Amino acid sequence: MAVTVLWGATFLVIHTAMDHSGPWFFVGLRFLTAGLFSIILFHRVLRGMCWRDLGAGLAIGVTISASYGLQTVGLQTVSSSTSAFITAMYVPLVPLIQWVVLRRRPGIMTMGGAGLAFVGLILFADLGSVGFRLGEGEVATLLSTLPLAAEIILIGFFAGRVHLGRVTIVQLVTAGLLALAAMPVAGESVPEFSWVWLLAGVGLGAASCIIQLAMNWAQRTVSPTRATISYAGEPVWGGVFGRLAGDRLPPIAVLGAAFIVAGVLVSELKPRPAKRESATEAMDPV
Repeated sequence: MAVTVLWGATFLVIHTAMDHSGPWFFVGLRFLTAGLFSIILFHRVLRGMCWRDLGAGLAIGVTISASYGLQTVGLQTVSSSTSAFITAMYVPLVPLIQWVVLRRRPGIMTMGGAGLAFVGLILFADLGSVGFRLGEGEVATLLSTLPLAAEIILIGFFAGRVHLGRVTIVQLVTAGLLALAAMPVAGESVPEFSWVWLLAGVGLGAASCIIQLAMNWAQRTVSPTRATISYAGEPVWGGVFGRLAGDRLPPIAVLGAAFIVAGVLVSELKPRPAKRESATEAMDPV
């Protein structure tokens, strides 16, 4: 839950940095910096690297690069609050993807939560005004929720089977290198030097190291589905920091945000099984 405060603050920092840097360069800088911090912390364990650690780190690193890359692309044109609430769509996706991939059927509350989140997205886009108003930034942010959900599932799958430090190093370095490799594909060049993107990239690099370490550690004892209830604070904190920075959402968007958060919470509720009446209660006269 503490990690969600850091997550929520990153939306505003990235949105500001996008005035001075391209998205893929910034993601590359951020995660290579995070990888450097993790190497400093865990350099003594690198000699014990095995194929399982390497494979897990590479797989998780691919999802990190895709999710944060697309999210950062979106933050070029959407506000930090908007990005935070759309990103919350990944929470109902976690059990749905587990259903498709791992054949773990979600419960009725999960399906209901996904429905609420979808309604919230429609309201957030203000469908009733002038057609569907999701622009390129919103679409990129929405697409980022797929690899983000996959990241959480993979972390849960490998948790307890791999070394925490080694996997953290591999996944962060992989995410950074892939983001830099995407620059020529996206037609992006190295930006002119600015203290804004440098300080933001280094600062978020340190935060990303802490975040990934916390996720890898915590999900050793918390399932992917249950972990998402803790992560539900992310859009709330993103909205708080965005509001402090001057973001103003129209009433219909606020209502949509409320539906998204409600969908996140409802998807994690477990209906209480009905209690059977005892034999004594059944024999008591009415």
